[in-house]
Amino acid sequence: MAESVYIGLGSNLENPVEQIKAAVVALKQIPETQYIADSGLYLSKPLLIDDVESDDQDDYYNAVALLDTRLEPLVLLDYLQAIENNQGRIREQRWAARTLDLDMLMYAQLQMNKARLILPHPGICVREFVLYPLHRLCQKMQQPDLNIPGHGTLNKIINSCSENELKYVGEIV
Repeated sequence: MAESVYIGLGSNLENPVEQIKAAVVALKQIPETQYIADSGLYLSKPLLIDDVESDDQDDYYNAVALLDTRLEPLVLLDYLQAIENNQGRIREQRWAARTLDLDMLMYAQLQMNKARLILPHPGICVREFVLYPLHRLCQKMQQPDLNIPGHGTLNKIINSCSENELKYVGEIV
């Protein structure tokens, strides 16, 4: 049986819009997986983390995609990381600028805490660049009351998260 999976996409290096577009093409090629829809593109400021000079980073382009997959979560994670690597992702410093970041935000209603994967994603409820694209996607899919396991409904959660400087910039074409 196929499971619904939400994937966060982000990029702020090497033509980020093209990186996101290429990632969408690659997501559509994952075996036993169907690309359903996406949120469109958002522009956000980098996270401000103490040990990384985020002020020197370019803004990020973000989106959320919905997939249906028959793959197990860790197998799907391997595909996501391969896509990142193929697009020049370098993992030297956490929170650093990147060509592509693909985060598994939710896999059905599964809750998991493994070394390689935590579900739902630990930042899903506090990052505007995840919540607002996810909310827009759920509205497009007519699923406004998406339940985030262990946290409640998306509509309730989004009310406590400011948009900050997040901007919708258009569809991924």
